[in-house]
Amino acid sequence: MTGPGAKPVTVGIVMLVHTALNRAEQVARHWTAAGCPVVIHVDKNVPRATYKAFEQKMSDDPQVLFCKRHRCEWGTWGIVAASQAGSELMLQKFLDVTHVYLASGSCLPLRPIEELNEYLTARPRVDFIESATTAEVPWTVGGLDEERFTLRFPFAWKKHRYLFDRYVDLQRLLRLRRKIPGGLVPHMGSQWWCLTRQTLSAILQDPERPTYDAYFRQVWIPDESYYQTLSRVYSSRIESRSLTLSKFDFQGKPHIFYDDHLQLLRRSDCFVARKIWPHAERLYQAFLSDNAAAMKRTEPNPGKIDRIFAKAVERRTRGRAGLYMQSRFPNVDWENGVTSNPYSVFEGFAELFENFESWLAKATGSRVHGHLFAEDRVEFAGGQRMINGALSDSAAKRDYDPRAFLTSLIWNTRGERQCFQFGPHDNKKVGWQIARDPNAQISVVTGAWAVPLFRSNKNFADLRREAAELQKIESKHLEELRSTYAKARIRIWTMAEFIEAPMEPLQTIIDEIGLSRPRRLSEAPTMVDLEGFGQFLQNLKNQGMHPYLMGDFPVEKGPVNMPKSPRKPYLVQ
Repeated sequence: MTGPGAKPVTVGIVMLVHTALNRAEQVARHWTAAGCPVVIHVDKNVPRATYKAFEQKMSDDPQVLFCKRHRCEWGTWGIVAASQAGSELMLQKFLDVTHVYLASGSCLPLRPIEELNEYLTARPRVDFIESATTAEVPWTVGGLDEERFTLRFPFAWKKHRYLFDRYVDLQRLLRLRRKIPGGLVPHMGSQWWCLTRQTLSAILQDPERPTYDAYFRQVWIPDESYYQTLSRVYSSRIESRSLTLSKFDFQGKPHIFYDDHLQLLRRSDCFVARKIWPHAERLYQAFLSDNAAAMKRTEPNPGKIDRIFAKAVERRTRGRAGLYMQSRFPNVDWENGVTSNPYSVFEGFAELFENFESWLAKATGSRVHGHLFAEDRVEFAGGQRMINGALSDSAAKRDYDPRAFLTSLIWNTRGERQCFQFGPHDNKKVGWQIARDPNAQISVVTGAWAVPLFRSNKNFADLRREAAELQKIESKHLEELRSTYAKARIRIWTMAEFIEAPMEPLQTIIDEIGLSRPRRLSEAPTMVDLEGFGQFLQNLKNQGMHPYLMGDFPVEKGPVNMPKSPRKPYLVQ
């Protein structure tokens, strides 16, 4: 810190421009109006006629100069060369400049320029540049950390991706390594910095600069490492942070700020922000006017909005549990939760009990559907033709994407527990999705699909063929449920063990559904008449089909009240 008599700081702005020249002009005039000279570099990719018109338009401002143009491709040396040309001209033509601030044409000052001058006046020897070693940088995207300094990158990654990748592979195969110039420890960080005249001139006038430039010319993305590395050699004090607010997404692409980010940008208290959408008229009007003087003189603190950006990245990459849309339909196992809320699936219960759906709805207060994935139609609760979210009972529409149908149903009925029946007659494509869903509670009575066959009036040969097919389907489904990758809460009973004592498993299921006031079941639903069912299974066995999923079902039940055998007479002597 300096005393009250410290000489005021003059900040010079080096501006790298390649598009939206009208906005660059507007911002440049804002800087010069506050007494900050500006040197503009216009990308050589900009047509010469466009460049000349822009230069002519700015010729009325003596505080604005244009430096030698370079072709700037992302990740290549041209961006560093552009900043060097602009910085050299700035130091040469404006001798009263004490700090040089590197900005882009899409940067926008967020606070009055005098506040920036006051801030730097209080810190005359401090260089503000993000600078961290590769081992300490967590934000690199693309798989190249140390290798960007030890391999050569003569090809532009964006324009010549194939050559870029093949040349990297070749160097790895041949184990080629570049030697880092002596005395340098590679550092990385944001390309937007504010350096003192002493540090910047030392970098640009170093006798070893040709060696350093030749080395960094073939480093990947040198604009994020050139000044970040060399400032560590010459600076007396570095604040490893940028005064420019710049946020990046999970792919390493910069966030773009729009009009509705106005309050967010004010909250950051940063001096400059990028990247501003060229058509964000409200932002340019708000920050390039006198209204900006109302901002507090506080320490820049982009961390105050980091939580919002972290949530935005999470929402973009993971989304909300159980919500899918065309803009974010993840690969299998990438989703943030298969569905949004808990639900229950019953397999075999509707076949064993009469009016099971009505009984369960009364016992739990849940919405209990029939077979949602039945072949002919969607059996919504109460026979409804349509349900929340405009989901119709059309089997054809449902089968277009059964997975999306289920997730939509659970999402659109949030706040109400959904229960539905499932069995081997239903659409099989959704079986594995249910099995791997932690929100699913699956209760299965194996072999219960045979009860409707037993009660039907079909030819026995047809019954045998259908029973064999259904058993095969359920057996495969049970393999999914018993998989080590299944994450649902699953309970499986054979039909034989379930009907011996149905109250206990029913009570367990009701308790798991989670009633607000749990209570003991006083009565079970009415079970269908199974008289002769054991003989039916035996007949299937006799015909060559083995119904093993039902468990050890007796052929015939013994009479309930069997008479006691008569006692043998005996003599009393």
